This record gives sequence, C-alpha cells and structure tokens, in this order.
Amino acid sequence: MKFRLQHDSVQAEAGGERKVSCEIEAVAFAREATLLAAAKLGGGVKVTGFLAARSRTSKTVVLHATQVEFEQGD
Repeated sequence: MKFRLQHDSVQAEAGGERKVSCEIEAVAFAREATLLAAAKLGGGVKVTGFLAARSRTSKTVVLHATQVEFEQGD
C-alpha cells in the first residue's frame, strides 16, 4: 500500500524554536497495510521503518513502514 505521511511540529534549534512541516511518501505491506487502510484520515500515528530510494535509479526517498502504532484518542 502506498501512502503519504504529513508531519507538523515545533522543534528546538540553535536556541530557538523552528516550525517544521513536511510530507513523505511511504509504503506498507501485510499487517501494517491492513492497519493503515482502516485508519482515520488525519489521525495521529507513529510509523517506524527504514528509508530507501524509490528505485535503483532514483534519489527520491520512500519510508518503508515496518511498524504502525496509533496515538491514543485517534
């Protein structure tokens, strides 16, 4: 299953705060794909996995989800 993750937060950097917002392409298989297919769009989720190039000739990064956990209340 292909999907996109959006991240928004405020991070400490060089003694100040920095607003961070980004999206990343991701893929999931088996159990994780089933969990994500049933998830509520926009809900909080923690995804663990690894980064890899989309293909041998691409430098675009894709997150391969190996573990999915939903945040409490979502």
